[in-house]
Amino acid sequence: MTIQIDCRGLNCPEPVLRAKTALEEGPSTFTLIVDNEAARDNVLRFGQSRNCLVEVEKEREGAFILRFSGEKRGNIKDGDDSFQASDYSCPVPAAARNIVLVISADTMGRGSDELGWALLQTYITTIKEVTPLPTRILFYNGGVKVVASSGKALESLKLLEKQGVQILSCATCLDYFKLSTHLEVGTSTNMYEIMHSMNNADQVVSPF
Repeated sequence: MTIQIDCRGLNCPEPVLRAKTALEEGPSTFTLIVDNEAARDNVLRFGQSRNCLVEVEKEREGAFILRFSGEKRGNIKDGDDSFQASDYSCPVPAAARNIVLVISADTMGRGSDELGWALLQTYITTIKEVTPLPTRILFYNGGVKVVASSGKALESLKLLEKQGVQILSCATCLDYFKLSTHLEVGTSTNMYEIMHSMNNADQVVSPF
């Protein structure tokens, strides 16, 4: 029966240290589970440094099951200069940034309004693929037409809102375009809130 070592929730280099102990004390074949790519890569690199055959046996719901197989390359002592735990530390993730996305028109770029509308729709549907997500998306001037018109961008905005992204639209702009009763996602806001959001952002991004 293959031994399974569950390292989910453990910070680097702990998964590597568990693999090292297993190689020193256990059988030559075992599986090890990690829950992030950095730990997976570190365990793979460690196994290769010990002339072990290591492969990702399964990948499921963010977990990686790595299988070690092959004879050990002798015991690895704690004082062995060839092993440094610090070599397998994972980078500390940067603190979450307050990114505010500003959309001030219903088209992206200049030249063709029809093309610009299509480009903006695609731009908004792509936001969910980017890391980190913005904390807020601000719509003003012609940009409010996006939150009051059907399309793939509107559906993507609804999904982003469920993920915690705030969708804020200028109330004055909605009134101007007679769209106040057509707001499909997010809430209306005022200029003070728009200014406050931009002033306190770590980064303001606009597709224009």
